[in-house]
Amino acid sequence: MITWMQRHKKYLIITIWISTIAFVGAGFVGWGQYRYGDKAGSVAKVGNINITMGELQKSYSNLYNQYSQMFQGNFDEEKAKSFGLKSQALQFLTQQALVLNLAKSYDLRISDEELLNEIKNQDYFLKNGVFDKEIYKQVLSRNNLSIKEYESDVRKELLIKKTLKLLPIETNENELNIFKTALNISDKIEYKVLTPKEISIDTSDEFLKPYWEKNKNNFMTEVSYDIKYVKQENISKEYDETSIKEYYNDNRLHFKDSEGKILSLDAAKEKIKEELNAKETKKEALRSYIAYKKGELKDDKAVSLTISASNNPFNAEVLKTVSGLTTKSPFAKPVLVKNEYIIFELVKTNPSVAKSYEDAKNEAKAVFIEEKKREQLLELAKKSFASFKGKRTEFITGNGSSQISGLEQNEADEFLSTLFTSKEKNGYITLNSGNIVMYNILEQKLLNKSQVDQNNPIVRLKSAMFNEGLIKNLQNMYKTEIYIQGL
Repeated sequence: MITWMQRHKKYLIITIWISTIAFVGAGFVGWGQYRYGDKAGSVAKVGNINITMGELQKSYSNLYNQYSQMFQGNFDEEKAKSFGLKSQALQFLTQQALVLNLAKSYDLRISDEELLNEIKNQDYFLKNGVFDKEIYKQVLSRNNLSIKEYESDVRKELLIKKTLKLLPIETNENELNIFKTALNISDKIEYKVLTPKEISIDTSDEFLKPYWEKNKNNFMTEVSYDIKYVKQENISKEYDETSIKEYYNDNRLHFKDSEGKILSLDAAKEKIKEELNAKETKKEALRSYIAYKKGELKDDKAVSLTISASNNPFNAEVLKTVSGLTTKSPFAKPVLVKNEYIIFELVKTNPSVAKSYEDAKNEAKAVFIEEKKREQLLELAKKSFASFKGKRTEFITGNGSSQISGLEQNEADEFLSTLFTSKEKNGYITLNSGNIVMYNILEQKLLNKSQVDQNNPIVRLKSAMFNEGLIKNLQNMYKTEIYIQGL
């Protein structure tokens, strides 16, 4: 499934943003901070529509949670990165903005009545099957959404749907029959799975060293940074009742219980003191930063250290901050690390260089083995596919992965997906896992049963293709400017 989704994600993203409306209640997933260009407050502009960082964070969170549901919780940041979810989140918003520009050109709007009907029919806000205003407020509060913000999102999604309805997708019975026929083709096959485990590679220096010499620039040391840093001690002060009350009145929305209700002044006092102390600590850290830059701090306060991606006792934000420093501008403003403010100074950047053979040997060996096994396995498949003897199946369709043994389900799905689009009667298919499946189609027939959802498979397919074309045309009509870096 992962393989298919990665291969077809350009259609998947269109399908998701057309079918989703104001996703609520899934929790928030973010990914840190980025640097901006000249357009403060916006990460992109499409036509006359600005896209904010808040919208981008929400888009990422919603996509992350939708993928997590698709994978039944088996989805994490590593998979999100492999899917390019950050770029998809921005793509989601730019595609929305393109359609919203089109809606503006048609002077389309969503009335208050349309908005109210949509919200009243959302399951999140119902009590005993009826819309409940208090539940509505509570759900939004728990998801850190204001009513104004949420209703703006709902209007936007409804406006997109209304605009797309002006461009209907038509289908006919012949298209459905063709689609059904393609899915009902079944093959009886003979197959054999070849795995890299079957291949043995000589990794003696005689073979490994020439490989390293040819590819030594692929085995580099890490960039590292010689730094000095100064920690700011946390401040703990006593505050009078007037200061506490004043801070509470100005920031009362900070202090909520587990149900999202605002705490009373007495219940919030300890949290108020914590925030006031954190505020004072930050102020003092900024004073120390200025003193450090001027050389007015005692030398014994600064600690020397060398850090890199694999040797970083702080966090990723610190490494990113340090990597952005130069010898001309070596000081970084205080960075919060595990509830402590730390000031960093770059002393020297140690650039990446090619490792020696001995240092690179283990790393080079792993890559060498993988490459050689892949080459030799492919050569074996080329020599064997015309005459191999393997396992035989009954008649199977593209959905028959359970009948393929010797492969994981995702591999069997990938194999059958490729097999049923191949024109060759026999051959071999290389899988993303590195395994190779040789096959021979023994017989083929058309099943007399439906293998397709009768409701809308053609509509879904044609909609995805149509909307991709629509987006391309809109991209030519409305200029897109991206201000954010690092995606």
